[in-house]
Amino acid sequence: MSRAIRLAALAAATAATLLATGCASFNQLNNEVSTFGAWPAQRAPTTYVFERLPSQAGHPERQRQLEDAARGAVEAAGFKPAADPAQADVTMQLAAHVSLNDPWFYNDPFPWRGSLRFGAGWGYSRWGRSGWGTGLGFGYGVDSLTAFEREVAVLIRDRKTGELLYEARASNNGSSTGIDALLPAMFRAAMQGFPATGPNPRNVTVQVSAK
Repeated sequence: MSRAIRLAALAAATAATLLATGCASFNQLNNEVSTFGAWPAQRAPTTYVFERLPSQAGHPERQRQLEDAARGAVEAAGFKPAADPAQADVTMQLAAHVSLNDPWFYNDPFPWRGSLRFGAGWGYSRWGRSGWGTGLGFGYGVDSLTAFEREVAVLIRDRKTGELLYEARASNNGSSTGIDALLPAMFRAAMQGFPATGPNPRNVTVQVSAK
């Protein structure tokens, strides 16, 4: 094999390696995770049921999306869906939230930035308040420097007593409000290491599904 051919083959292999590495890095999601509670040391995870708040019941398709996204993470932690919801050992409440995380918005004495802007969108608030909203405001434009904080949370309670046993949150920042494709990975990050707590917050990196 000539030197030119060997160099070309080496260059191609290097490019393929870099491409694969880049794709792998692109599919990694870094999350800031915090966990709280006092899950009893002798208590093994058993059966669960997802609990919907009255405000969440009004949008069952969106809440079902959260539950489908969290199911894999919850069951990987050792829980099993209860055959009879009334006999579940614990209940779980889920929430997801996207908020603007841009210091310019708070620090700029002229936050409208010179234009009139209208926006509309779906949002989850903490612990289930959700809805469709529209807003009219002076000129806060979403540009390449705008950052959004995306967060998911899980609350686990004893079904019989209502005692809060565990709380887990995972959040990350991005330039997009899009969260749907990230939900399974974020719930996995939140539940990773269950039932351990702390240190809070800590970085947890997970793989984002290609789906």
